[in-house]
Amino acid sequence: MAGKKHQSSSASRKRLNILQLVIGIVILFLLNFIGDFVFERFDLTEEKRYSLTDATIEELKNLDDIVYFKVYLDGELPADYNRLHDATQEMLDEFRVYAGDNVAYEFIDPSADPDEKVRNSIYRELSEKGLQYNNLRSRDGDKQTEQIIFPGALISYRGEEFPVQLISSQMGVPREVMVNNAIQQLEYELMSTLRKATRAVAKNVYFIKGQSEISPDELADISNTLGEYYNIEFKEINGQLDALQLANAIIIAGPDSSFTEKDKYMIDQFIMKGGKVMWLVEPVHASMDSIQKYTMTMGLPKDVNLSDQLFKYGARINPDLVMDLRAFPIPIVTGMVGDQPRQELFPWYYAPMVGPANTHPIVNNIDAVKTQFASTIDFVGKNPEVEKTVLLTSSPYTKVVKAPARISLNVLRESPDERQYVQGEKAVAVLLEGKFESVFKNRISPDVSENPEFRFKEESTPTKMVVISDADIIRNRVNRNTNEYYELGYDRYTNRTYGNKEFILNCMNYLLDDDGLINARGKEFKIRLLDKQKAKRERLNWQITNVVAPILIILLFGVIHFYIRKRLYAK
Repeated sequence: MAGKKHQSSSASRKRLNILQLVIGIVILFLLNFIGDFVFERFDLTEEKRYSLTDATIEELKNLDDIVYFKVYLDGELPADYNRLHDATQEMLDEFRVYAGDNVAYEFIDPSADPDEKVRNSIYRELSEKGLQYNNLRSRDGDKQTEQIIFPGALISYRGEEFPVQLISSQMGVPREVMVNNAIQQLEYELMSTLRKATRAVAKNVYFIKGQSEISPDELADISNTLGEYYNIEFKEINGQLDALQLANAIIIAGPDSSFTEKDKYMIDQFIMKGGKVMWLVEPVHASMDSIQKYTMTMGLPKDVNLSDQLFKYGARINPDLVMDLRAFPIPIVTGMVGDQPRQELFPWYYAPMVGPANTHPIVNNIDAVKTQFASTIDFVGKNPEVEKTVLLTSSPYTKVVKAPARISLNVLRESPDERQYVQGEKAVAVLLEGKFESVFKNRISPDVSENPEFRFKEESTPTKMVVISDADIIRNRVNRNTNEYYELGYDRYTNRTYGNKEFILNCMNYLLDDDGLINARGKEFKIRLLDKQKAKRERLNWQITNVVAPILIILLFGVIHFYIRKRLYAK
């Protein structure tokens, strides 16, 4: 009798197992069938690190040819660079979800060849193509090693290659934090370069000339960089109604003479029709050449007839100079060595080392920006239609001097009185967004405002502008002997390149970004790094736990499983 019950119970279990198998197969079949018609992805990370922006998804879906990524992050890499490798691969896999076979990639180790001459040849070739290398030095006991890493990629599209640098250096920032920042910006860096490669019709950016602005050779680096994304032209308005008709954005870079009311009107109406503007206007004239020649100069107020216009839009650039204890150095002769002058570097307080005021996409994770004779900017007006954002500020250790002001190198001869440098962070670059009111509202006669030829508008469509109080931010140094220009942001005394070019490029991308790709810069991933000291202190405990714990769990599971089987079949 007991045997029949056991056989009946065994048959029931067998039928149940078969039924469960059939149900499982049917569910899998249904899920795959539904998956052919319904596509959805779920990002369960707290900061949504695997979610692409809508602009990126749209761009990837619209690719009409193969884009090939060659990423030079392979081989034996430090742990933080391995994180960047994995994040880049995950990002490219995510690209393939939407672009399909139109996105392909490979990871390459540029240091794989054992022949040093071949390796150096590869390094030179990558450098010539626009990729920058990192020389990582590490010490293990008495042994010091160096490793060349190219944290970048080449994007190939229709026979052309475009470099993308995945890591940007940031002064005073630990390497692991820089890598984390690079991971945050992966989508933006890859997609902005991809857009440069694939976009057929570029927007038009005009550098305004005619008021003794910065010369084209001192704008060479930024105009060439912007030229990779936009059509660049140097344009004189000269009272012509159609001068700005084809422009999408204009840059007013350091005018030194006054704008006429007619030219101001053209700029104003360009803004009213949705045009974007980057203003780099200096309210104080100060010459570093005079200081180097005579050890002093006067900072004198300078009026280029734009104050009322900027005031109407919501910003006021004050006729003053920012002095900051956190400043860029210049060489000063401190004595003689034989018949040769001895020079030392001292922080030049009139060259503030300004930095991001927040995590706005324009300034998020950029390096310090090099300035000289910057002024403060205040927000004015109460137009509720205009949103105002500070982009760059001086440090908390700031002093503001009103113009006219005597500027002398003698300020470096003694230690600064820190009690004077307590005026806090001062804005030197701001962003204005919204609907602006025309500066010519109620100022022109009805026969002009109502004339269809002029098509006067007294309120703008939604638009944006950036206001900067120092034109040196966009000025590159030029070697007058060779007529060669240096990279924007390069400091010859420290041999470093600062974040000027990235800041200007981000500003223009933001001003002209109609579909939101710049929002990818706003992504922020929490950096979850190990406590190195704690890890070192508790290393043995965790090694024992990782080795012994899995064995104990398996043994415990075996004992429980044996006990259950024994109870089950004992019946």
